[in-house]
Amino acid sequence: MLVRTRNPLNIGAAARAMSNFGALDLHLVTPYEKAFREAVSAVGAAPLLANAKEFNSVEEAVGDCSLVIGATAIGNRELQHELYPLDEAGKKIRKKLAGGRVAILFGSEKTGLSNRDLSHCHWLLRIPTRAEHRSMNLAQSVAIVVYELSRGGSDAMPGAKNKLSSAAADMETLNRINEALREALDLSGYIHRRSAANAEEKLRRMLLRFDLRAADAEVLLGMLRKILWKLKSD
Repeated sequence: MLVRTRNPLNIGAAARAMSNFGALDLHLVTPYEKAFREAVSAVGAAPLLANAKEFNSVEEAVGDCSLVIGATAIGNRELQHELYPLDEAGKKIRKKLAGGRVAILFGSEKTGLSNRDLSHCHWLLRIPTRAEHRSMNLAQSVAIVVYELSRGGSDAMPGAKNKLSSAAADMETLNRINEALREALDLSGYIHRRSAANAEEKLRRMLLRFDLRAADAEVLLGMLRKILWKLKSD
C-alpha cells in the first residue's frame, strides 16, 4: 500500500517488483500524480497497475485487513509501536497471511508515513540499512520487502483461515469500535475538544495493541452501542 506517492515511476517500479514476487494487490492512497497507470517503469506489470485501487484515506484502504504494518526508516521519530527488522517481520507476516489480509504501508518519498498513518498500524518494520544512510528509494524498499515475504515459504498455521473465533478483527470493525468508544468518551466528558484528534489516534493504537479476535470485537462493539444508546437516552 503506497501512501501519497509523488513519483509515478516509483509506483510503476513498485508494481513491477510486486509482480516479480507474486504480491498482486496494490492499493494507493491519494497518489500525487494521477497518470501513474501509464508508468513506463511497470515493465511486465501492466495488469497489476491497471487493477490498482485508489483510496482517499489510509483508514478506508485498510478496512478489510486484519494486520497493518508500517515500513519506516525511523529517523529522529519517537515511535509509539513495536519495531521489527525485516527478517523477523517477514516470519510474522507470513503466519498472519494464512488467516487474513495483511497491508504493508509505504509512505511518501518526501515525508514517509505521518503519525496519523502510523496510528492505523499494529507494528512497524525496518529494512536493516546502514545507520549513516537509512533512507531508501521507495520502489527498491517495496522490492526488498516483497522478496523477503516470498523467499521463506509458508509459515502459516493450517486451518486458521476457517476459524472465526481465532481470526483477528479487521480494521473496519476496529474503526467502528474506535468511533463508538470515542463518542462515549465525548458524551461522558472524558475527552476535551482541544485534544480530540490526538485522543482518536491514542485510542486506535490502544485497540490495536489489544489484538482482538473477530468474535470478541463484535461483542465489544455491541456493548459500546448499548452504552451509547443509554447515554443518549438519559
